[in-house]
Amino acid sequence: MFTFTALPPLSLYVHIPWCVRKCPYCDFNSHPQRGDLPERAYIDALLRDLDQELPGVWGRGVSSVFIGGGTPSLFAPASIDRLLAGIRARLNCAPGMEITLEANPGTVEQGRFGEFHAAGVNRLSIGVQSFDDNLLGRIGRIHGRREAIRAAEGAHAAGFAGFNLDLMFGLPGQTPAQALQDLSTAMALEPAHLSWYQLTLEPNTYFYRHPPELPDDESLWEMQRRGQVQLATHGYTQYEISAYARAGRECRHNLNYWRYGDYLGIGAGAHQKITDAGDQRIRRSWKLKNPSAYLTASDSDTRIGGRSEPDVDEVILEFLMNALRLNAGFGTATFEHNTGLRFAQVRSKLERARDVGLLEADEPWRCSEQGRRFLNDLLAEFLPDDEPA
Repeated sequence: MFTFTALPPLSLYVHIPWCVRKCPYCDFNSHPQRGDLPERAYIDALLRDLDQELPGVWGRGVSSVFIGGGTPSLFAPASIDRLLAGIRARLNCAPGMEITLEANPGTVEQGRFGEFHAAGVNRLSIGVQSFDDNLLGRIGRIHGRREAIRAAEGAHAAGFAGFNLDLMFGLPGQTPAQALQDLSTAMALEPAHLSWYQLTLEPNTYFYRHPPELPDDESLWEMQRRGQVQLATHGYTQYEISAYARAGRECRHNLNYWRYGDYLGIGAGAHQKITDAGDQRIRRSWKLKNPSAYLTASDSDTRIGGRSEPDVDEVILEFLMNALRLNAGFGTATFEHNTGLRFAQVRSKLERARDVGLLEADEPWRCSEQGRRFLNDLLAEFLPDDEPA
């Protein structure tokens, strides 16, 4: 079935689930802060969780760490320092590896950025979403334009050469002019990386149950089309559907996801994918979502919320769902190395998609402009033959 002659790259994801207030569009495993955060207990739990996972990755190098949430920057720099020291003591960490911390401009004192940097964090991802106070209020953000700008300035001052600004378009009542003004403000702050993506209404969110009035499709297309031109003009290359970077500043951690690499996941609700070359299998698992339950169970198998092993059809679809998001696409070697499958198992369907204009010429295999616009239709070509598209 699978034949792995070598293992894919390995990353580590750390989930810290608390935030000040749950945003109405957020479907992540996040929980509003109630009283003091159990920082020491949770860092201890994360390291116990990691200890349980070590036998499955003995000897493997780790290429990146991403600390997400929630709002991880609610934790004190000393706690992040202790976490990273524990990670380095347990894993074979690559020299100079990318270590990202998500931060919220409404909750972080600017003086903390320097301390996070001193702890070993070398990349911040700041959740700005917009620089328009009215729009920020409509999506439930607790910061304003001034705090967002100060956060970016603080990241520069603290020595973060590679920070990211997270920005959305298609907000309730937003016009194309407002979306483009947000981009202009963001680029003037000179982040090395911009995540710029459309607001969507996800199940299990307040906005899904009580939908706000969003811009129409014509306005959304204008925002996207003109915004991409504006980004390219200012030196931000689109390398993934919603990711833009200066040369050499792409997010290495996310690239590993999109190329179907392996990743450990520790923390409440964290997911992981680990290739087992000995058994020739790909194993997935996820941790208990409730923070209290996770804290109690972090030193035993009861911390596992579930397990699964994808079959060949699932691996093909998962790989393509990720790799075809990349503007560079993928080559035969990457497919075979990271999936353990022969390229012949997918070639005919790729050629059929190419022949109808959804993919460009072979090697690398990547979406055409039409394929990017109709990515779901393209992926439907790779559903198992007995499943309806």
